[in-house]
This record gives sequence, C-alpha cells and structure tokens, in this order.
Amino acid sequence: MSEIASLRQRIETECIAMQQALHGYAVVSKHTIIAQRFAAIGHHKEQLAAVVGEHEATRITYQTYAQVIDARDHA
Repeated sequence: MSEIASLRQRIETECIAMQQALHGYAVVSKHTIIAQRFAAIGHHKEQLAAVVGEHEATRITYQTYAQVIDARDHA
C-alpha cells in the first residue's frame, strides 16, 4: 500500500471513529473523543501534505471525511 493510501486509510478510520462517538455510548465525554479524533486527522493531513502538498492533502482529507460522514448518515 502506498504512503498516500495508508494515510488516507488512517484519516478514514479516524472519521469512522468520530462518527461512532457521535452516535454511540461513550465512557469518556464525546467532546473529548471527537477532539482527539480531529487532532489525529490533522496529524495525518500534515503527513499527507509532506507527500502531496498542502492543497492536495486538504482535498483528500475533506473528501475522505465527507464520504465517511455521508455514508454513515445514509446507512
């Protein structure tokens, strides 16, 4: 798996976890979980930017986030 695909997968995983935190039971506050997931997504986006540039990293991150959230909202 390429580095780009791997980072995109990590972003997707964080988005899924964030979506689950919004709708599932949480021992820790949902705000804390979501903040941690956003921080992780930001970290992965920075790593992606080092490979593909800031603009493309932003596009990939947003596209991945939108796909996950849209798919979960329509499931």
